[in-house]
Amino acid sequence: CFPWQSGSDGREVTQEMHLNPMSGKWDPDYSHLQRHINSAIVYNIWNYFEATGDRVFMDEYGAEIIVEIARFWSSLAEYNADRDRFEIHGVMGPDEYHEKYPDADSGGLSNNVYTNITAVWCLLRAMDVLELIHDKRTEELMSKLEIDDAELERWDQITRKMIVVFHDGVISQFEGYEELDEFDWAGYQEKYDNIERLDRILKAEGDSPDHYKVSKQADVTMLLYLFQPQELQRLFARLGYELDEEDIHRNVEYYRARTSHGSTLSQVIHAWVYARSHRDRSWKSFKAALVSDFRDVQGGTTHEGIHLGAMAGTLDILQRCYSGLEPRDDVLWLNPRLPGDIRSLSFHVRYRSHWIWLDIDHQSVRLHFCKGWADPVYVGVNGRKYLLEKDDRKEFQLTDE
Repeated sequence: CFPWQSGSDGREVTQEMHLNPMSGKWDPDYSHLQRHINSAIVYNIWNYFEATGDRVFMDEYGAEIIVEIARFWSSLAEYNADRDRFEIHGVMGPDEYHEKYPDADSGGLSNNVYTNITAVWCLLRAMDVLELIHDKRTEELMSKLEIDDAELERWDQITRKMIVVFHDGVISQFEGYEELDEFDWAGYQEKYDNIERLDRILKAEGDSPDHYKVSKQADVTMLLYLFQPQELQRLFARLGYELDEEDIHRNVEYYRARTSHGSTLSQVIHAWVYARSHRDRSWKSFKAALVSDFRDVQGGTTHEGIHLGAMAGTLDILQRCYSGLEPRDDVLWLNPRLPGDIRSLSFHVRYRSHWIWLDIDHQSVRLHFCKGWADPVYVGVNGRKYLLEKDDRKEFQLTDE
């Protein structure tokens, strides 16, 4: 279990109280319950490996971290015999407006879908990595960590029986979400103008966002930021749930209407999610994230420190999202969809020890594999794979959407 905020020695140092500048009061802070940080670590390790093919790192470090985090998720998952499902309790999702149930004395929620689904994904990657690394290293890890076949069977069962809760035809952000009240968005917008930090506004009024269907930032929608729709559909299918394109669209719109974007990262996520379906919305969210510190959109936070995650996120949207760049299954896939306001996009990317120059516009993709010593690699465009090696130059015409 990695901490939400880490000290230099790795201990949890997340604040337990939060000052509300609107009320001048200190309120309890349950941020340390955001256990999904563990999924983020596995996701980053796996994507690092996809981009670099660094088997030495995976053998010596990455595999053990992934396996130990998988064990953490397994320890947190509780089997409910009445439902024949595994559940995870006492956590917070990415949406920091919901720390606990209304009027509860302690923090934590049950079956946050983002937490549950990413836990399943982590367990699957742990099983994959034990097959991926050298046989001798697998034996060492199994012995060192005392992993037996029964534990591996439990992991497999969790990846097939983790619960996902639904309401009104959409995925519930967490169990009990449907019982919360709808929020008076128009009334509060008129009263306060800037309502990005609804948590501070409501608590200053003696209320709490815990009572309402409101989100500080993307939560359910975060799943579509991390995973392509096809991969998310496969995860749901493994669990016995259906999730088609219409379902995905309905969930995105449902939660967009209930999100205040109280975190600068939220606009980054929405820019990404809308890049394929509503490029105008994507571009609008991208620009909002781009100037968040310059315009101090949170009303006084910029002088305390820039939002580095949002700044990096805007660059990431250009380099990976709008270019459609995705290292997956030993292929560097490219599926560009530039917004109308971007005529072309050019940059270098490092992939499997190659420096690659990409030049993308609305009609074509041009690649130059710069001189070097790396082995040939596959690049995928328009659904087909091509083998490229040093000093190769290729141009591909993009197919119609």
